[in-house]
Amino acid sequence: MTTLILTVAGADRPGLVAAVADVVDAHGGNWENSQLAELAGTFAGVIEVSVATERATELEAALRGLQGQGMLTVAVLTGSEATAATDGERLTIQVLGNDHPGIVREVSVALNAHELSIDGLTTTTRDAAMSGGRLFEATVVARVPASVDLDRLRTDLERLAAEIQVDITLG
Repeated sequence: MTTLILTVAGADRPGLVAAVADVVDAHGGNWENSQLAELAGTFAGVIEVSVATERATELEAALRGLQGQGMLTVAVLTGSEATAATDGERLTIQVLGNDHPGIVREVSVALNAHELSIDGLTTTTRDAAMSGGRLFEATVVARVPASVDLDRLRTDLERLAAEIQVDITLG
């Protein structure tokens, strides 16, 4: 079996997931894991599919056919391209503060400096109830290599939180 990682995106409308699932099934593939979402009228997702090695090229071509039909833009990673690092323990990081440009950049640069790999990142903005401004919230799930000094990471994130005026909580 071969693992394919699909990234899909397109204008949101009914039937997009069914179209991808139909193509995967028609080519003997198995839909294993996915993260799919609608955001600002755009549907996007990442899907892990396993398929018999001899059918992978055929499946890739059929998936790209969805793009030709104007449904979705599809990119496919195969084999070693799709291999992810799984070493280390997971750490959840919460970020909350007044919204301003650069928060994701600053937090991701700090995590990268400690060689953390981001497994998941969810962000949202919403109206602040009392101040009338906008609040930014993020949840980061990161993989921490055994070589990372967690005390130093915590210190660096606390310093960063003060600099960019947000609360950062490690869980």
